[in-house]
Amino acid sequence: MRLGRGGAYHGGMNAPTIRIVDYAPCWREDFARLNLEWLERWFTVEPIDREVLGDPETHILAHGGHVLFAVDGDDRAIGTVALKRESDGVYELTKMVVAPDVRGGGVGRRLMLGALDLFRALGGRELFLESNRKLGPALALYESVGFRHHPAPRPGSHYARADVYMVWEPDGPAPA
Repeated sequence: MRLGRGGAYHGGMNAPTIRIVDYAPCWREDFARLNLEWLERWFTVEPIDREVLGDPETHILAHGGHVLFAVDGDDRAIGTVALKRESDGVYELTKMVVAPDVRGGGVGRRLMLGALDLFRALGGRELFLESNRKLGPALALYESVGFRHHPAPRPGSHYARADVYMVWEPDGPAPA
């Protein structure tokens, strides 16, 4: 992925005060903070969540994954998303969250577009996600960029809350 000055990705929607940046150690606490706030609000924080959020370097980055952040003009992390490498060319889009005070303002779309650009730059061949049916706005965003609903390819999930499985098919049929 080609990043602009300061490691910032400047593609996507026109919001000059928002930049999409790669993971750096200074964002580690924000990765956990943003995700824990969202999980505690909507679900239960599971042991796997605490492991990944407490050490993204080991659980995401060390295996060829990536973490992106949406950062505002005050250098405040207001959103994050990760591409977790599952195998050669196969990634899970995970840990996508936007701070409550800026939800609905296009930050999630900017993060999504940054993640999709990164996936393409990595030469990825399969991108999937797990979610929950009660997250209507998130599911609508996923569908709008080409994610399509599929049956889960394996029994169960590493997340008890996951009841939706989607695969990115940008040239596939539009959602019904």
